[in-house]
Amino acid sequence: MAYLIRPVTADEWKRLKELRLAALADPVARVAFHQTFEEAAAQPAEYWQRHTARSDKNGTTLTLIGEGPDGSWGGMVVVRLVEGAEVPQAEVVAVYVRPEHRGTGLSRELFEAALGWSWSLSEPVVARVRVWVHEENASAEGLYRALGFVPTGRTAADPKNPAAVEREMALARL
Repeated sequence: MAYLIRPVTADEWKRLKELRLAALADPVARVAFHQTFEEAAAQPAEYWQRHTARSDKNGTTLTLIGEGPDGSWGGMVVVRLVEGAEVPQAEVVAVYVRPEHRGTGLSRELFEAALGWSWSLSEPVVARVRVWVHEENASAEGLYRALGFVPTGRTAADPKNPAAVEREMALARL
């Protein structure tokens, strides 16, 4: 299937909310996202409107969606600049592909677009892109490795379960 990878627009907040809630309802959500379905579902319309409005090519956060030929949204990724980092870097968060779109190459296309945006920035010039992956999310880690991300050795406790570990992976600018 061919996808159009593009930024979400501010007027698409209802569709973005639906996609985010689908992501948070997915069985892997407990290890993939810090926000819960209940937390997101309780947010007012203004929250979703702000979330979509901040996705601006000239801003510090970009939400990309993969749109199928029929107009359906197969997945999304959010990439943002990391403020106060030791080196200028971007971070990929909120990665989700609907089950029926998995295995189609959409994840790779979304990541390539997020990386393209990161590398295109001139201020700051991004030196690396990072992603955090939960220790139990082997499929996500496999995707990130296939895209060239490598473990940095940094870890953090999962905010929802301090006994679990998230690992940082990064891709350095060539």
